[in-house]
Amino acid sequence: MNILQKIVYYFLEKQEKALTKRLSRHLRTSSSNSTSKTVVSKGVTMTLNAETERNKDLVLKNVSDIIKGCNSDISKLLAFIESKGTKVIRLENADKILSVIKEEEGLITPLEGIEALYINTVTHSGFSLKSKPMFVMRNGQIDPYYMAHQFYKWYALQMKLPGFDFMSQKIFKIYLNSDGAILSNLTLDEMTGLKEAIARDQEATTFALDLAKQKEGSKKVLEKMQDGGANV
Repeated sequence: MNILQKIVYYFLEKQEKALTKRLSRHLRTSSSNSTSKTVVSKGVTMTLNAETERNKDLVLKNVSDIIKGCNSDISKLLAFIESKGTKVIRLENADKILSVIKEEEGLITPLEGIEALYINTVTHSGFSLKSKPMFVMRNGQIDPYYMAHQFYKWYALQMKLPGFDFMSQKIFKIYLNSDGAILSNLTLDEMTGLKEAIARDQEATTFALDLAKQKEGSKKVLEKMQDGGANV
């Protein structure tokens, strides 16, 4: 992760806090997804998300174990993804192809409408206005930490963590490129979905950054040891 990416995610964290504050203003309302329920009453927000929290812990543990078991080998990680039924596509100029529908390389969550038709066409996935989750990357070298970030999100989707449904992801992408005014037009369900989408992205980012720190830290210690010892 470069310094620009770190700055982006710093502001993303600030945005999530603003969103949480916005949610707390709703009264006598509740919303739910597959693994958690948010109840808001008299200015007090309570999230009943025991299953979500358990699944988050499982995702962190399992992704760590899988990446370690694959020795961060990207080809092995892509093979693992494919073995679980998710289509993996390598495309020349994938970044440019995906930018047409404002998507980025890596996990492409389910799409609908013209975006789904486009991604299905360019990946030879049939003719449909709905697409299944897929993993799209360019040919050539892939940054291992970017891959870890995308793999984490893919695994979280596999574990049915909330925030990956079409509408939540659509609002999330709009929100990232807005001044926050979009919030005033969202229902509580939509804001809750957005909050979950932001949380999933931040969890993946935290995992990738921690992995980078561990790897880079280990290298520095090894270099010092090879140079004649280190104060560890």
